[in-house]
Amino acid sequence: MRPLRFATVALATAALALPLLGGSASATPKTGPKAPPHAHAAPDRLRAAAPEGFVIGTAVAGGGHHLEQDYPDPFTYDKEYRKVLGREFSSVSPENQMKWDYIHPERDRYDFKQADAIVEFARKNGQVVRGHTLLWHSQNPAWLENGDFTEAELRGILREHITKVVGRYKGRIQQWDVANEIFDDQGKLRTRDNIWIRELGPGIVADAFRWAHQADPKAKLFLNDYNVESVNAKSDAYYALVKDLRAQRVPVHGFSVQGHLSTRYGFPGDLADNLRRFDALGLETAVTELDVRMDVPEGSVPTPAQEKQQAEYYQRMLQACLEVDGCNSFTIWGFTDKYSWVPVFFQGEGFATVMTDDFGRKPAYYALRDTLKDAREHDCGKGGSKGPKHPGH
Repeated sequence: MRPLRFATVALATAALALPLLGGSASATPKTGPKAPPHAHAAPDRLRAAAPEGFVIGTAVAGGGHHLEQDYPDPFTYDKEYRKVLGREFSSVSPENQMKWDYIHPERDRYDFKQADAIVEFARKNGQVVRGHTLLWHSQNPAWLENGDFTEAELRGILREHITKVVGRYKGRIQQWDVANEIFDDQGKLRTRDNIWIRELGPGIVADAFRWAHQADPKAKLFLNDYNVESVNAKSDAYYALVKDLRAQRVPVHGFSVQGHLSTRYGFPGDLADNLRRFDALGLETAVTELDVRMDVPEGSVPTPAQEKQQAEYYQRMLQACLEVDGCNSFTIWGFTDKYSWVPVFFQGEGFATVMTDDFGRKPAYYALRDTLKDAREHDCGKGGSKGPKHPGH
């Protein structure tokens, strides 16, 4: 089917007006690759509202900065968190549990416990999984970054890691972020801080995709980055890279924008146009890590005006994805402020998710839900669905 096209302004108004009348609600929400997004969910939940073939996801809190907090592992020990996670979302992304420092802490030892638990949770709840991530410059273990390896040894380490990790979850992970954040904001490859590119050269990116494809031929393989929502030097670099990789018949299937936004900056209004140009190359597109942080003094809470602006950013990101035919996956980077990474890394900013600490629904939540509902109703009226661009992958 063609991209969904409906009255954006009218929808935004309808989506945002009602929840803003009363501020953030305090009521607690109730909620495999082939499962419909709305399976096992009540109509007022995000996954139930989504059009057929469109997945709405979240990061699964754990690892990373959570290890330094004064609470136990959220995914393992917070029962209410797990209930909401299963009820609201049709896709899950391990926040840190599949990154190198967590899943491969020693050269000859892997720790799959948390990743296995997330994949099994997804199976039981009819959810798909996004794997995150295989080649990155950050959150690598000390044994890797400080090791004295030859080029052949380092290449073998990466190939073994990709083969073992992707192969372990063959048929159970829908999408993989194969290469993550490989360009800087000027569109230059990270040749200094990315150990793989620095030591093995740019061609290692293509090899990583080939190895991942060999390990799971049906998984969709993505390039993923931040600050690529607009047409700019960084997204231009990815556009050129994709054309080059496709010319080499490298199995790259998708391009995704993370979407870590802040209300102190303007909204990337050319997002849909940017996604469309990658769509025109034959790639699927996705929003993979959306959150919208706000400037809020310590000890304070956001104003209604701030919550309204945040909701508008969430709604416009979703709207842009829905308008692009191959954008079938939309993930928010955590759903409750209780476990958000933002206050830890952005001093003076926070409240970036769609739910409060006690899982109350914010205006941003309703903006997403109502936009999804309108898209689904429009989609049903057309008799179509937002199915995958590459069903064979």
